[in-house]
Amino acid sequence: MKEIEYIDLKECILAENEGDAEEVRALLREKKVFLWNIMSSPGSGKTTFIVDIIKTLGEQYRFGVVEADIESTVDAEKMQALGVPTVQLRTGGGCHLDAAMTMEALNKMPLDDLDVIIVENVGNLVCPAEFDIGATLATMLLSIPEGDDKSIKYPLMFTVTKAVIVTKMDVAPYFDFNFENLERNTRRLNNDLRIFPVSVKNGDGMDAVVKWVTEEINCKFVNLKIK
Repeated sequence: MKEIEYIDLKECILAENEGDAEEVRALLREKKVFLWNIMSSPGSGKTTFIVDIIKTLGEQYRFGVVEADIESTVDAEKMQALGVPTVQLRTGGGCHLDAAMTMEALNKMPLDDLDVIIVENVGNLVCPAEFDIGATLATMLLSIPEGDDKSIKYPLMFTVTKAVIVTKMDVAPYFDFNFENLERNTRRLNNDLRIFPVSVKNGDGMDAVVKWVTEEINCKFVNLKIK
């Protein structure tokens, strides 16, 4: 009896995506643009966080935003209200962006007039972590109401990001969230991961995030000039 033949579609898809991601990186190098991929669960505060970052650093860098949602343009409208170039990607049910989708968005942006493009990925802790979109920096948001055990349940997300920004610290007294557990579990996966507790609502902790991100951006720009 003939053996069953199978094709690992996930492996094929990811391999193709890697090639697309390299094309994104090549374009970013050419245009000297910093691409920041922000991932999280729905409702973690990504949009509010991004708005605050743009308001804080808007005089220092020229920002653009790529919004990814299954449906609606609600978040994109908030970005446009800030006066920044914005592209809305509607995935129509897809739970993540890939590098090809990202390239589609970049091709519609005035790259020569931008320094930093922030990608607000689809709200999901699984799929976005699997797909390299060619970003210069990948970070994730984790809100206090989600709990401190997410690195155990969704380990890949915590290994592919450079920092986890713990949001909604202002409601921490009302939730059973143990920072020691979070830090211990994440260090087992990614010992270099930075952890920033913040409250965008009252500004607590945001100065540290802004300082770190500024260093990341400036360091990358120096490398681009060297190249």
